[in-house]
Amino acid sequence: MLCALTTALCGPLLAAEQSLLEVKSAHFTVTTDASEKDARRILDNFERMRWMFQTLFPKTNVDPSSPILVMAMKNRKSFQAIEPEQYLAKGQLNLAGLFMKAPYKNYVLVRLDAEGEHPFATVFHEYTHLQFSGASEWMPLWLNEGLAEFFQNTEFLDKDVVLGLASIDDILYLREHPPIPLTELFRVDHNSPYYHQENKASVFYAESWALTHYLQVHDREKGTHQIHDYTVLMSQHQDPVTAAEKAFGDLKQLQSALELYIRQRQYKQFILSSAAAPLDRASYQVRTLTPSQYDVRRADFMANVGRKRDARALLETVMAADPANAEAPETLGLLEMIDSNQEAARKWYGEAVKLDSQSYLAQYYFAALTMRSGDSAQNLEVEKSLRSAIRLNPSFAPAYDELSSFYAMQHKNLDEARNLNMRAIEMDRKNLGYRLNAENLLMMQGDYEDAEKVLKLATPLAKTPEETAQIKSRLEQIEAIRTLKEQAKARPSDSGDGQVTVESSVPVGTAGPAPRHPLESATGPKHFAIGVLHDVACSEPAILELHVEITTKAGKQQLFLYASNYYKLDLSATGFTPTVQMNPCKDFEGMKARVQYADSSDKTVDGQMIAVELRK
Repeated sequence: MLCALTTALCGPLLAAEQSLLEVKSAHFTVTTDASEKDARRILDNFERMRWMFQTLFPKTNVDPSSPILVMAMKNRKSFQAIEPEQYLAKGQLNLAGLFMKAPYKNYVLVRLDAEGEHPFATVFHEYTHLQFSGASEWMPLWLNEGLAEFFQNTEFLDKDVVLGLASIDDILYLREHPPIPLTELFRVDHNSPYYHQENKASVFYAESWALTHYLQVHDREKGTHQIHDYTVLMSQHQDPVTAAEKAFGDLKQLQSALELYIRQRQYKQFILSSAAAPLDRASYQVRTLTPSQYDVRRADFMANVGRKRDARALLETVMAADPANAEAPETLGLLEMIDSNQEAARKWYGEAVKLDSQSYLAQYYFAALTMRSGDSAQNLEVEKSLRSAIRLNPSFAPAYDELSSFYAMQHKNLDEARNLNMRAIEMDRKNLGYRLNAENLLMMQGDYEDAEKVLKLATPLAKTPEETAQIKSRLEQIEAIRTLKEQAKARPSDSGDGQVTVESSVPVGTAGPAPRHPLESATGPKHFAIGVLHDVACSEPAILELHVEITTKAGKQQLFLYASNYYKLDLSATGFTPTVQMNPCKDFEGMKARVQYADSSDKTVDGQMIAVELRK
């Protein structure tokens, strides 16, 4: 039987081909130590697989915002030089390929001399999950895994794609073990023992494949669309068993048909002609890599799979040989991020930016880490880097949201900040953080009604009790502000002419309340204070004022500090884990804390807060 990616992935390679290459299309980047011919064939077949999903599932997003980077290693030796360390031990699984989702990157590792019937099944399995990641909110686990198992044995011929090749291991396993009742299979989720326990997981995966395969064949032969009907019902968040009964009919009959299907001797497969696949081979970009350029790609992969020491050693060699390489400091920044050394990471990402890095991630991380450091002296560089990240990857939602937050912190360009935030939400509608940032912007503009609507729409996105508590706390704050405004309107004041007027907390001609303190960046000298928080008070839109009571040799001293936007405070806890999302307005009173603050032009206070570290 032919290998899944034809001779490009399993045929013999010429020993004389030792070039280091990058072959790139609009959708994939292949880095290889094999020949250009083989690299082009690899790229062809990944493009054909992308086309296959685009053809079969036109509503799926075949192009994720994070790039797909293929490391195609010509033999076992070069493959093992970068594969995850746990597979190198004696007796471990001999990998032929893997798919790895790193932060904002998708990595594929394949071994070109791999043998076996379907050596790259794992790669295709995970690529299928990537294609359906946008439906993960509602797609049941059995169908998600069943589709991945169905496509993992895909084979590419010269002009055709063969789908649905039988999984012999799954068939044999199901013939020896009783299946899961369908009413249970349809309800399996990530917490189910069928998904986690080894023996039950084997039944779950095998039966998910068999049911998906049976339904695909049934739909094709009978001209029905049961799987489509089922997915429509599930996307409407119907009960999984009820949806199955509506789409598939009597589940007892389906169970019997499935068990009979498992025991048959022949299984059908699907042939999809890919002769018409729009492969624009002339657009492929090919360039020869220097050893340093090739090694930094390997180092980045190793950093992402946990081989930090090997990655760092390789990067030191790269930087000694090629100091102008902008990719090396980026990966060193990643290594520091992994070790939670944010200031060191910022330094390395900054070096990458200075070297004119064309990586949207280097630009983004430098800006994001600089914002969190409070180094407002680099505001121009932060804004420039975030705009560069957007230009380099217009589909990268975090850069839009970060630039929106940057403008919010500066209290400027708030309309543009809102538009940037909306772009981020459009690209990632399931991101709760983007919705909370939208609410914050609306609060800053005095639009409390829309801020409340945003929070209520965001409530279903909360996945943890802490997130639910955070939304509840913000809704309570809006309600408190509404009460204050109503009380202010109802409070009479003497106009001097015997008339009763109503005070307004919103100055005429403004979108919201006048600022209580200067809306300025924390550019002044920085200080730290350790003490007890007292007299905590909040006011609209998001002003936090408090006293820090510190003990000195001269006695107790009170520092009066403020934050114009407490949503942007860097909050943390040491010595304990908060049980719910902390609400500064309610929970800070009487707590010990280490507070970082900066001098302010407002001489009625001692400074504006940058960070609060709560302590037990």
